[in-house]
Amino acid sequence: MALEIGQIRHVGLFTPSLKEHARFYCDVWGLERLIETPDAVYLRGSSPEQFILSLHTANTRGLHHIAYALADDRAVRHAASVLTASGVRIIEDPHVMDEPGGGVGFRFLDPDGRCIELSSGVSRHLKSHGKSVEPQSICHIVNNTPDLQRITTFYTSVLGFRVSDWSGQQMVFLRSDSKHHNIAFNAAPHASVNHIAYLVSGVDEVMRGLSNLRKHGYEPAWGPGRHGPGNNIFCYFKDPFGYVAEYTSDIDYITDESKHEPKVWPRGPESMDRWGVSAPPSPELREAMAGEPDPGWLQKSKP
Repeated sequence: MALEIGQIRHVGLFTPSLKEHARFYCDVWGLERLIETPDAVYLRGSSPEQFILSLHTANTRGLHHIAYALADDRAVRHAASVLTASGVRIIEDPHVMDEPGGGVGFRFLDPDGRCIELSSGVSRHLKSHGKSVEPQSICHIVNNTPDLQRITTFYTSVLGFRVSDWSGQQMVFLRSDSKHHNIAFNAAPHASVNHIAYLVSGVDEVMRGLSNLRKHGYEPAWGPGRHGPGNNIFCYFKDPFGYVAEYTSDIDYITDESKHEPKVWPRGPESMDRWGVSAPPSPELREAMAGEPDPGWLQKSKP
């Protein structure tokens, strides 16, 4: 039985400025603080997921983990068995999760040393926090990789993701459910976080988010505009602690798998912004998207 990985649940990031970083995402970006511990802060959006972003104390920045949904406990155990048989390094066997919402899950490392969580049975919440901008969920995460072919093969052949599109030979867009992509990889000299995109309700909320960020002194680093791959509306910002965050909406969904053929989009302004209204990313934004070399979860999680 093949793995049937669902939507992206949440992303965890390491940060050297836990309280200040959490304050930005609560007071400015539009998330709501759920739980705070001495070493982590969990932040929810307006979707039923218990949280969509967690921040974890570390001396440097990097990815803590990415969490995806599975259907039930049986699917969790099956996935762990399949990945073990495939030689994937399991770092936490299936167990009751010690994070908001509970559930049962396990964690493993991908070929770049990133920690991936698969879980089921996580409790839901129905509260909307009533802010002017309410990110619903993590739409997608883009990671940099030193070996684009290796990481693409792993996610498609081992995890069962599908290729939606390519941006030249530079980026691959992957999906585990019908959304055009919930993860993408960008060829780079080292592994690192490129950016995280937060899904909002539509173009009006993208623009309200832009207005709200400006009121707090943050100008957009790229956008607004509309991408080619995924067809989503975008507006990128540099957060105060070195990560790139994106408001996005109106992404395509692939409802008929049998009819979708991945397209290789040419690298250029026309596919980066189909509207043609946004200036190219600035050198400062490109530097932030490159990120600092991330040695992987095992190294960064050591005390």
